[in-house]
Amino acid sequence: MKKHKANKRSAPPESGWVEGSVQDFLQLSDADMEIIETRLAASRLLKATRHARNLTQQVAAVKLRTSQSRLAKMEAGDSSVSLDLMFRSLFSLGVSRKELLTALQ
Repeated sequence: MKKHKANKRSAPPESGWVEGSVQDFLQLSDADMEIIETRLAASRLLKATRHARNLTQQVAAVKLRTSQSRLAKMEAGDSSVSLDLMFRSLFSLGVSRKELLTALQ
């Protein structure tokens, strides 16, 4: 005979659990969230552009005059990579400002 498992999707109100956003949990400002979203959009565009041009990280890194590990950090949206470097890399791979702006929306 099967035992019925309780639904664990939502905790009952008396448990003290409160639903909220990541922004609330990490106490991030709206400006912080915009920077994070911008960094993630740029990193996704960088990776997609590299794939569209059929470049390995190693080959793309040589074109960008950086290391493969640094490019991997850029594509991962690592906070140690400046947005300036991310944008410069995108432009070096032929991404236009219009394409960048579209990706950031």
